[in-house]
Amino acid sequence: MRVLVTGGAGFIGSHLCDMLVSEGHTVHALDDVSTGGLQNLAQLEGNAAFELTVGSVADDDVLDRLVAEADAIVHLAAAVGVRLVVESPVRAIETNVHCTEVVLARADEHRKPVLLASTSEVYGKSAALPFREDGDLQMGATDKSRWAYACSKAIDEFLAMAYWRERELPVTVVRLFNTVGPRQTGSYGMVVPTLVGQALAGEPLSVFGDGTQRRCFCHVADVVRALSGLLQHPGAAGNVFNVGATTEISIEGLAERIVSVTGSSSEIRLIPYAEAYSEGFEDMHRRIPDISKVRALLGWEPRLGLDRVITDVAEHLRARV
Repeated sequence: MRVLVTGGAGFIGSHLCDMLVSEGHTVHALDDVSTGGLQNLAQLEGNAAFELTVGSVADDDVLDRLVAEADAIVHLAAAVGVRLVVESPVRAIETNVHCTEVVLARADEHRKPVLLASTSEVYGKSAALPFREDGDLQMGATDKSRWAYACSKAIDEFLAMAYWRERELPVTVVRLFNTVGPRQTGSYGMVVPTLVGQALAGEPLSVFGDGTQRRCFCHVADVVRALSGLLQHPGAAGNVFNVGATTEISIEGLAERIVSVTGSSSEIRLIPYAEAYSEGFEDMHRRIPDISKVRALLGWEPRLGLDRVITDVAEHLRARV
């Protein structure tokens, strides 16, 4: 296939471009490099199966041409990271909703299938664990910017499913759970590269809140394997899929594991949410996916554990020094 990957210079997008090219597909990445980086695609430079356009999904002329040329679209371009969402909620909402609107409209015009990346954030405050794709979503109050990202991505999903039901556009939605690995930056509040970077520098590891909040971290290599599989499976369209690891660890436990794996002598420091973000910041205590749906369709399971994630992130950060 010829695949258009929006956000292709980003953390997940660049790994997906690598995988699709390795599988024999032709890939065209579109990215405004506002949060991604051209260095993420350096390994594909000069490859005849890969092209890059530096530009915005909001540029309708550029998007229309690239969608018309593609066989399928993977829409990854979005505002990313809790810090960015808390500090720039207008940008997060406008980026997520508008970009998805124009991608779906152009895809519908040219009748091209779309794989839309969403997030576990849409489950909000739900306590119905593990999270199932057909479970209820529970958002926080609208005066808490923390939930702006979740709401914007939920709107993306509603719009995608509307295109599927009303116009029979083949759309697949994937809710990603804490994807981590090399090329991820800590600049926007991503916890693993932030903590690994602090450990390598011998600095105190900053754990926000009381450290008891629990997450499941999935290696990006496993995630893009699922994305590629869903993109190519005819039974995926019209469905929402959770993709993530199912083994929980507390954030304080994550920090302890990072200290151990990296051989760091750093201490762990707890920082109140009010100091890290703003007064009244809210967070989910636990976030666990039910992955039985993607397992049933693709036979997909995560293969790479947390120690491999930490090692790969540490090697990537050391190589950049």
